[in-house]
Amino acid sequence: MGCPVSKIVAKGQGSALMRDPLAAAVIFRTLRKAVSVAFTIKIRGGWDDRTMNAVEIARLAESEGVDAITVHPRTRSQQFTGRAPWEIIAAVGAAVRLPIVGNGDVRSVADARAMAAATGCAAVMIGRGALGAPWVFRGTETGRPERAAIIRRHAALIEAHLSEREALVQLKKHLAWYSAGLPGSAALRPRLFAARTAAEVLDLFWETW
Repeated sequence: MGCPVSKIVAKGQGSALMRDPLAAAVIFRTLRKAVSVAFTIKIRGGWDDRTMNAVEIARLAESEGVDAITVHPRTRSQQFTGRAPWEIIAAVGAAVRLPIVGNGDVRSVADARAMAAATGCAAVMIGRGALGAPWVFRGTETGRPERAAIIRRHAALIEAHLSEREALVQLKKHLAWYSAGLPGSAALRPRLFAARTAAEVLDLFWETW
């Protein structure tokens, strides 16, 4: 219920379910009966500024046996713009007895600690903050040689586990993220996406690195 992508919400899925609490409750009940493992969901603050119903959805989820809730407090209409209103995470946490996982605008361990302190959430989910910076989870400064080793390992795993075509797509995306902040990165990215082979993508990236 957190996904804001147009092709998903157009089918009444993802964050479109924030507009239909009854349908969401039926889905929660059906899934709870179908699975014996922990059942968790992710929600947004609401559909738009007129439909800020995260608390309502959370209470429904609790009543239908959901075990934990991740809250991204922006509405679907906000997509990923503006500041994430962490107070919505706190409001959800105050409304239910379930563990709440906070999400939104966390790009460092310091941010995670600030979110936990501000909202009382039981855990923190990092999403976009880890793209191009997976070392964020270490919580310590990661030097350039260590970052290079991580990038090489990531690229090797992509090539080892994906088809040639899909690996090329994923290498382009991830190396573009890894290039952020590098001198010449703006000029590099169009060249990465125009590359025809994985080897070419890697060569372009390491030339800039």
